Amino acid sequence: MPQQTFLAVDLGAESGRVIAGLWDGQVMRMEELHRFPNGPVHVNGTMRWDVLRLWAEIQNGIAVARRRFGKSIVSVGVDTWGVDFVLLSKSDELLGLPFHYRDQRTQGVLAKAFEIVPRTEIFAATGAQFMEINSLYQLLAFQAANPELLAVADRFLMIPDYFNSCLCGVSVTEFTNATTTQCLDPIKRDWARDMLGRFNLRLGMFPEVISPGTKLGKHEGIEVIAPATHDTASAVAAVPTEHSGKSTWAYLSSGTWSLLGVEVKEAVLSPRALELNFTNEGGVDGTYRLLKNIMGLWLVQECKRAFARNGKEFDYAELARLAMNVPPLRSVIDPDDTRFLNPPDMPATIQQYCRETSQPMPESEGQIIRCVYESLALKYAKVVGWLEELTGARIEVIHIVGGGSKNTVLNTFTANACNRPVIAGPAEATALGNLLVQARSKGEISSLAQLRVIARASSELQTFMPDAREAGRYGGLRG
Repeated sequence: MPQQTFLAVDLGAESGRVIAGLWDGQVMRMEELHRFPNGPVHVNGTMRWDVLRLWAEIQNGIAVARRRFGKSIVSVGVDTWGVDFVLLSKSDELLGLPFHYRDQRTQGVLAKAFEIVPRTEIFAATGAQFMEINSLYQLLAFQAANPELLAVADRFLMIPDYFNSCLCGVSVTEFTNATTTQCLDPIKRDWARDMLGRFNLRLGMFPEVISPGTKLGKHEGIEVIAPATHDTASAVAAVPTEHSGKSTWAYLSSGTWSLLGVEVKEAVLSPRALELNFTNEGGVDGTYRLLKNIMGLWLVQECKRAFARNGKEFDYAELARLAMNVPPLRSVIDPDDTRFLNPPDMPATIQQYCRETSQPMPESEGQIIRCVYESLALKYAKVVGWLEELTGARIEVIHIVGGGSKNTVLNTFTANACNRPVIAGPAEATALGNLLVQARSKGEISSLAQLRVIARASSELQTFMPDAREAGRYGGLRG
């Protein structure tokens, strides 16, 4: 068959890419066309996203694609991180640069929210875990600090929905990203209107919720399709499992954040899920991703930046080598302690945590990075146990996807800490899932199970088996 080209706009917290998916009917081959930096912009003491610059880069990437692939381009779709959003006026004017989820304005908002709607009722209404970065608490922070903007806001759009709107003029919210807001009812699969009303949030600004794969319109002759617009949902769609529809496998989307969970048919809203602070995020075909957000490789990224400020430049491979050359399991942190969300000096914060918990303080760069890797692996093991408890099914294998799947040291530690086989890859799972959902919307793929067969055929995978001796070392620290 003639080659068809699909375009994925994949925006992450550190960089964005426009990637071409070259489809021959059997395999989706990916080619990066345009890469550009992303990150917070600091304005008057706040952290923002420069969405106008990102839109310009998206246009640049599509222009490159047109020059390369011309009329073979079928469609384009955008995915990004979750929780962040823009506010638009009635005339489609952007009401300020959108806030970055790490901006400090949401600190303390959770406690105030619970005074209006109790924690148990928020969870029953949304099935989402409680994090101050969630869209709900960002909106409540707007009420407190920027009420004049919220008063004139006509529409609330998640970041990928905003860019899809820029492409084709249609303003809707795609299901998978909407579930990250803590504003969506997981049973009705629509906005949690009663709860939002109790928070005095205007219901009219929340747009229609649509499913991944929906055709939205056209951008200069190219079909615009909403993929699974939350990057983790796209990544999970491309997990190369042979067991779709079962809870015997777990996924770990490894990047700035680690998102570890299982795919379920219905949201899990049990008291135990609330107690453990799990979340139910939307997936392809109406599935849910029962998962836990873990701080992830953000800790390593921030350590690397801190080392560079002190005149020591390392790449990630060098840091991994340093970590392998120091003694194991000296110090362990809780990666999800709130002090690690956005500290001014990550290594110093890790050292302080170890001092406060009466552990040996990691001093060298290798000791600090090993502490992070081993702490992440142990947290993954704990979450795997919780997932088995919540679903009643044993997890036989862990699929690691995303950029972190290339980290052989962390993959090895994870296999040993969890005492499970780890299958790593694809590294570009988010873009691959985005592209394959578009191809499915075009009618090229019949089901989610077939989509994953194609993901396997399109990817290079590596398996890490647990070592009995090393797994035993971790065993005493699990729990």
